[in-house]
Amino acid sequence: MDEAGRPVSEIRILLVDDQRLFRQSLRLLLEQDPEIRVVAEAADGQEAVVLATELRPDMILLDVELPGLSGPQAARLIHDRVPDARILMLSVHDDDERIRESLSGGAVGYVLKDADHREFLRIIKTTMLGRPLTSPFLIAPEPAQPSPLAGLTAREREILALLGRAMSNKEIADAMRLSPETIKSHLQRLYAKLGVGSRAEAMRLFYGHSGSLPPLRG
Repeated sequence: MDEAGRPVSEIRILLVDDQRLFRQSLRLLLEQDPEIRVVAEAADGQEAVVLATELRPDMILLDVELPGLSGPQAARLIHDRVPDARILMLSVHDDDERIRESLSGGAVGYVLKDADHREFLRIIKTTMLGRPLTSPFLIAPEPAQPSPLAGLTAREREILALLGRAMSNKEIADAMRLSPETIKSHLQRLYAKLGVGSRAEAMRLFYGHSGSLPPLRG
């Protein structure tokens, strides 16, 4: 227990759904668990944003279909204002468009409403811990794949950028004020790091992944 007399591991939840009976029923089910407390309820997206900003709950259970400000729109605003809060979208639909819109707005998962009580609690608690979870009722964002260019040094990235302009070794050497032999050695190490065997393969990697890296310092 903390100083307020509540469990240290308590998950503070904001529950958002436009159907009052569903909200009340879900609240009763959730609060049967001593580790969960519903701190507030909201009936629409705008109210959800206001309450999330004021109360800063640990988790928001947010219905996708809301009047006025939709669930995905509300999720985006909440994520911007309360980035530490975990947002789980709730829906009876599993179509790709709703899922894509929800997860791109900052939600950490998309939960189907036909999940049973125990499975729903498992999803909430595991998601709150930030652990990966497989469930037939949960759709989560695909984990981000590291860029193959992330391990390059600043000089190697600069050489690759010049290579991406279809410059010859001599042109790159002149631009960087290095000898062609030095550029050749850099390129050999560069190819080894990227796992490629040719200039063309390196250029394809550059065009496909350079946007995921921070810009070089001028």
